[in-house]
Amino acid sequence: MIKVGEYNSLRVNRTVDFGIYLDDEGDGILLPKRFVPKDAKIGDILRVFIYHDGENRLIATTQEPKGVVGDIVKLKARTVTPHGAFLDNGLMKDIFVPRINQIAEMVPERDYLVKIYLDKVTGRLVATEKLDVFLSNVDLTVKDLDIVDLMIYRKTNIGFAVIINNTHLGMLHSNDIFRKIDIGDKVIGFIKKIYPEDENSKIRFKIDVALGKPGYNRVEDETDKILRLLAENEGYLPYHDKSDPEAIYAFFGMSKKTFKMTVGTLFKQRKITLEKLGMRLVK
Repeated sequence: MIKVGEYNSLRVNRTVDFGIYLDDEGDGILLPKRFVPKDAKIGDILRVFIYHDGENRLIATTQEPKGVVGDIVKLKARTVTPHGAFLDNGLMKDIFVPRINQIAEMVPERDYLVKIYLDKVTGRLVATEKLDVFLSNVDLTVKDLDIVDLMIYRKTNIGFAVIINNTHLGMLHSNDIFRKIDIGDKVIGFIKKIYPEDENSKIRFKIDVALGKPGYNRVEDETDKILRLLAENEGYLPYHDKSDPEAIYAFFGMSKKTFKMTVGTLFKQRKITLEKLGMRLVK
């Protein structure tokens, strides 16, 4: 069965002057000549992306879209009409965002975070800016300290709302942010705390997250960074436990808490020595 808006592995059925037809157990799906691999021949299996062309016919491409069905991606608006906007999904044909699927009227050349899905009526690939309806914090698939994929969703007065594993909605608080992040960024984080949204109800949950990995797993990732920076600076760095947190973050890209834990680990491993105004690499 052909999966529209996704990658399919299809057999080359026949060739024509303007491309090749791939077997769909029917009349075949055209892969235009410009996208046909040079050595493709009848019987080969090709991995292609399937979508509808401007005349509502299924068509194949070896181009790689920026997002497939189910993905949440940041795309740039190309053109805007009274009926909706067309966003660049990396293909010859832009993806349509109906006006009803927009939070506010889209503007050409601006980036928007959208979810790609198949319209139930037309079966065509479309997108929506209204993501909350696809996210649920009722039946959780995560637990405390799980390492998860995060997408930065929107700015709030206490930090950033984030999308967890493309499924749940979480909160990244300002005091847990120690580097520049933007809407649409994809980062690794972990579940910091899960608690009921209402003290009298356990039907829906709130999820707090943090960047990086929990506990000393994070330290293990940062030790190599500090050792590398020491080696690149003749074995000495003028940073210590009294250094300004902003200075530490600007140079190391980590919070002061993580910095102190990492330095402590390296000191216990006798890989560095601590001096009054900095640290030195043990040769």
